[in-house]
Amino acid sequence: MMPEPTIRRAGPADAEALAKIGAATFTETFAHLYRPEDLRAFLEEAYGLDQTRRNLVDPRRAAWLVEAEGKVVGYAEAGPCGLPHDDVTPACGELKRFYLLKSWQGGGMGARLFDEVVAWLQANGPRDVWIGVWSENHGAQRFYGRRGFENVGEYGFRVGQTVDHEFILRRRGESFARNVAETAKDEHISA
Repeated sequence: MMPEPTIRRAGPADAEALAKIGAATFTETFAHLYRPEDLRAFLEEAYGLDQTRRNLVDPRRAAWLVEAEGKVVGYAEAGPCGLPHDDVTPACGELKRFYLLKSWQGGGMGARLFDEVVAWLQANGPRDVWIGVWSENHGAQRFYGRRGFENVGEYGFRVGQTVDHEFILRRRGESFARNVAETAKDEHISA
């Protein structure tokens, strides 16, 4: 029997592992959409070691690693919202990246990782959480829809010469506060 995968908060010493899993999961999921030279340039910019180190020491951001069988199989990153929508405020949070290797999808690990990220985003009180998702990633859209996110806009996400059609999803902070209150009420009733 294989041990259960673990989720842990990433720190500066994890920059290389985070950069590697970021590039690997993006490539696994989206490489077919881009010219090879555009993909290489994007990966260097978005998942390069220097950028990853900067993200890991930014106190407004956080990252998590999913580890199984001695290797990193997924990760998530969150921080202030940078999506282009008129309702975004400095108080808003964003699930910036959320990936598992395909071989680790579908077993409940995504839900566990999502809960970790949301707990961090809501730690200082309820706030709106935003997510950008590719318009053709129907599985991700269903996953976020089941978690209370609604499509509130769209934008273009550039990778080299390709501009992907992306949806902007949001879940209002009040809904997180209601979930916490309902959970506490349910736990009190069953205790």
